[in-house]
Amino acid sequence: MPRKPENRTPLTRERALTAAITIADTEGIGALTMRRVAKELGVEAMSLYYHVANKDDLLDGMIDQVFSEIVVPPPGGDWVDAMRDRASSARAALLRHPWAVSLMDSRTAPGPATLRHHEDMIGLHRAAGLSMALSAHIYALLDAFVYGFVIQEVALPSQGDAAAMQEGADEMVQALPVEAFPNMHAFMAEHVMQPGYSFSAEFDFGLDLILRGLAEAARQEGTNG
Repeated sequence: MPRKPENRTPLTRERALTAAITIADTEGIGALTMRRVAKELGVEAMSLYYHVANKDDLLDGMIDQVFSEIVVPPPGGDWVDAMRDRASSARAALLRHPWAVSLMDSRTAPGPATLRHHEDMIGLHRAAGLSMALSAHIYALLDAFVYGFVIQEVALPSQGDAAAMQEGADEMVQALPVEAFPNMHAFMAEHVMQPGYSFSAEFDFGLDLILRGLAEAARQEGTNG
C-alpha cells in the first residue's frame, strides 16, 4: 500500500521566530544559528531560508516580537502613569527574554510591531500636549534606565533567591577586612543583609524618581503633566 503523507505543521516565519526565541531564552543568544533553528523545527536548514532571509532577518523578527509584548497604554489618561506602566511592561518583557536587551536599539530594519510601538508612544505624548523635545527626553531617560536596570538585574548572581543572596552577601563580608573596607561592611550590614532586601525593588524607586523629574519638566513647559 502507498505510504500516507505525514501531517506536518507547515513551516512559517512565525514558527521560525518562535523557535529562535525559545532557543535564545533557554540556551542564550550565542546558541542561535540558522542550523540550530532548523533542527528545532525538524526541517532542513535550506527550508528555513524560504521564510527567513538570513540571521540578521531572524534577529530583526525576534526583536520585533519582543516589542509586540511591551504594552503602550492608550492616550487619554495620565501620561506619567502610562509611562510607568510601559516601563514596567518593557522590563517584564526583557526579563522574559534577557538576550534582547543588548539588541533592542541595534537593529536597522524595525518590524511592524516595533514601528507601531514607537508610533503609539509618540501619539500618547502628543495627546498629552508634550513637546517633541520632551518626548525625546522621555524616550532617552526611560529606555536607558529600563535597559540598564535589566542588564544589572539579570547579571546578579542568585537574583530572585533571597537565601542565596544572603549567603553571597555573607561570603563577601567575610572576605573583606573591615579595617580596609568599613563603608562596604556598613552598607552590606545595614542594607543588603537586612530581611526582605531585593535589588529588584530598586526599580520602582528609580522609575518614580525619573518620572517625577519628567513631570516637572512638563510643568515648566506649560503642559498638562
